[in-house]
Amino acid sequence: MNHPSPHKRTPIPVRNWFVIAVLSLSGQIAWGVENAWFNTFVFDTLTPDPRPIAWMVAISAITATVTTLLMGTLSDRTKTRFGRRRPYILFGYIVWGIITAAFPAVSLLRPIGVAVFLVVAADAIMTFFGSTANDAAFNAWVTDITDTTNRGRVEGLLSMASFVSFIITFALAGIVIEQYGYFVFFYGLGGFVTITGLIGGLILKDAPLTEEEQNIQRTAYWKEIRQVFSLNIIKENKILFLLFIGIVINSIAWQTTFPYLLIYIEHFLGFGKSEYGLIMGAVLIITALSTIPIGMVVDRVDRRGFIIWMAFLASVTALLFSFARGMVVVLVFGVLMTVNMAAFGIVSNAWLKDLYPKQNRGQFQGVRLFFWVMIPMIIGPAIGSFLISNYGIPTTMNGEAGFIPTPIIYYAATIINLFAILPLLRIPKKIKSSPSQEVTDDNITS
Repeated sequence: MNHPSPHKRTPIPVRNWFVIAVLSLSGQIAWGVENAWFNTFVFDTLTPDPRPIAWMVAISAITATVTTLLMGTLSDRTKTRFGRRRPYILFGYIVWGIITAAFPAVSLLRPIGVAVFLVVAADAIMTFFGSTANDAAFNAWVTDITDTTNRGRVEGLLSMASFVSFIITFALAGIVIEQYGYFVFFYGLGGFVTITGLIGGLILKDAPLTEEEQNIQRTAYWKEIRQVFSLNIIKENKILFLLFIGIVINSIAWQTTFPYLLIYIEHFLGFGKSEYGLIMGAVLIITALSTIPIGMVVDRVDRRGFIIWMAFLASVTALLFSFARGMVVVLVFGVLMTVNMAAFGIVSNAWLKDLYPKQNRGQFQGVRLFFWVMIPMIIGPAIGSFLISNYGIPTTMNGEAGFIPTPIIYYAATIINLFAILPLLRIPKKIKSSPSQEVTDDNITS
């Protein structure tokens, strides 16, 4: 079967659990701010035109993917007395938090066009350091210290950290912004990212290099970068790339709606920042509590069947949310949609880590972002922006014309999600594996 045997599970030291918790929470807070509140900040303080948000999301996605590919490959090749991944994690987290704290200062500039340009540039710079520290180095480190018997649980914790960060950045943020403004909000969260990144980075220990990793003869750096999408690599990792295709379609559906979620809740559904802070807080708390049990299930069940069901339910829950009106209904359907999103993320991340080539785990974090972030965050927001501009509700804010999102973006997500099932169905049903054996295409049985 294409899941690990539950008979013998590799234990993870408490020190590593602590580092995973601290650095994942710190990183996810920074990404949560960037993914949601950077967009809302632009809408509230600069312009309600949805195009700058789509530009910022797309450029951030490209920056994240290219950075992770380049820096992940570099970390694979790094051998220092400070470790392989640790230097990138420690330095990257510190600078990441500092830039997050400084982000709102660019809004003081005029004219608006200059401010929009610098907001996009500042977001890209922040993304470079965040992707180096978190996407490339930290995620590769997590893969280094785990195996097929415990990755579901670790992904459950990572997902919980993601949703706890959402609680902080969504639920509490609305209250803080209304009371103290955007500047205090960004200062506080940026400082938290820097401090927790410093603590986690200092106590982190890299996994020791295996004899195979120490003796491997690597090709030249840029040649290795060019080879990553070669036909030979794709053929050698057929299951991995089928999984990537399913992920990219699911993520496009999610990114069609997510950049506009807070705007939709506030300006279409009519909830104030404090009200949708309470809604988001309840949704995210319930979802966060579900992640550890989901991770335990993922370590025990057929990953192929599980992810196919989650892809289908992603379509169903997006459609349900499009009809949500009133606080209780929005809360219930919001929980269903986010729990499904968490489950899809946990099983897909665990399965990806099983399939990564051992000697290129950092590099394949960049490949992962190509499918999980760059393509979806270019295509998804563009679809959302097109639909909002053509079918949204016209509005004017701060003297600037724009449009309010309507449920049509969720109708689109419903349809897109169905297409994610097709490549997943092409993955073979049975793969021979064992708790001590990483799953590869060589393990396939017909």
